[in-house]
Amino acid sequence: MQLTAGEQARTSRRATENAKALDAFIAAKAEIDAMLARLAAVSAGHFETNPDEVNWGHVGMLDHYRAKLREITDSGFKEGEHAA
Repeated sequence: MQLTAGEQARTSRRATENAKALDAFIAAKAEIDAMLARLAAVSAGHFETNPDEVNWGHVGMLDHYRAKLREITDSGFKEGEHAA
C-alpha cells in the first residue's frame, strides 16, 4: 500500500515530533537523576547539619522537604491523594 504525499508528510511530522518528545523526556529524566543524586548526597551528610546543633528549624526544613517529596512519590506511585 502506497502512502499519499499528505500521509507521508503527516508520518514524517509525527516521527519528528516523537523524536523531539523523546529528546525532551531524556533531558528531563537526566535533570531529575542529577537532582536525586544531589539530594542523596546532602542527605548522607545529614543535610549539612551537625547532629549536636539540630534545632526545630532543622526539623521544619526537613518536614518541608519531606512534604514536597511525598507529593512527588504519591503522584508517581498513585498513592495518597493520587490513589485510583
